Amino acid sequence: MPLNILICDDSAFARKQLARALPSDWNINIHFAGNGQEGLEQILSGNGDLVFLDLTMPVMDGYQVLQAIKNESLKTRVIVVSGDIQPEAHTQVMALGALAFIKKPCSTAELTSLLTQFNIYKPGDEQQKEDEQTLNLSVEVRDVYQELANVAMGQAADLLARMLGQFVILPIPNVNVLEVGELHMALNSATGEGTLSAVCQGFIGAGIAGEALVLFHDSSFADLAKLMKYQGPLDRNAELELLMDMSNVLIGAFLRGFAMQLDVPFNQGHPVVLGQHRPVEDLIKANQHRWRRTLAIEINYQIRDHQVQCDLLLLFTEDSLQYMNHKIMHLL
Repeated sequence: MPLNILICDDSAFARKQLARALPSDWNINIHFAGNGQEGLEQILSGNGDLVFLDLTMPVMDGYQVLQAIKNESLKTRVIVVSGDIQPEAHTQVMALGALAFIKKPCSTAELTSLLTQFNIYKPGDEQQKEDEQTLNLSVEVRDVYQELANVAMGQAADLLARMLGQFVILPIPNVNVLEVGELHMALNSATGEGTLSAVCQGFIGAGIAGEALVLFHDSSFADLAKLMKYQGPLDRNAELELLMDMSNVLIGAFLRGFAMQLDVPFNQGHPVVLGQHRPVEDLIKANQHRWRRTLAIEINYQIRDHQVQCDLLLLFTEDSLQYMNHKIMHLL
């Protein structure tokens, strides 16, 4: 995450000069304050992970800010940047908990050396920033993914509706970048209570890879068997056959529709059964090594007037995002 940097100085010129002197490849958000009172308010608002603090300011000076930070045990680090370089000033601010004291004006080389010394800045943070920007979807890019999923979802629903002779209720696709823990919460929210049976199928294309999951609600098997005119007892083998049929339709049609829009054909691996009649927590726990941070597209399919419900999740690898985002920029 970007570090919140606060530059607190009553001189607009000094604030801008210090901001320009910060390392250009540092992954930060910069905030400004024109006096100590404003600076303290910014710190209390969470905008001061690291504060560059002037001493001589109106309303509340730098000494008072340091004293307030000490009194309130605020978790912020302070580097004093001042034109007052008297030994007593240095001694006083260090006693109040300042991390360092540097004189105005300060150069990029001086700041970089100091920040590196305290392990606050590491060269190469810009690459981390680019990676985080890739993983943090803008509203515009998210809308494109959602529309791509919407088209692909419709094609899968059409095939399922024709196979079952029923109307398929479609949602708005959910598109998010998730950690494994967040994926767990998302699946819990989507599937609710009850047990599930799940199938996973990998796919790969030029620069894109991921896995598709079908999470089928166990309470849906009886109705699905009737709709598919399945003959014979509805045992675990029968349910597995129905689950595979449903998965082949939804995964295959969705991936074809999604790949067509990106103009990237996908090759699909063999489907793997992740589990039958298990809570979603068990499915995630048993398979969490398969997923790390991922772009997740979640779609809940329901059959109107029937108790048939399943969730289709497309989990794209972290490495795929940069390539897909480039493709999407062409679409934009």
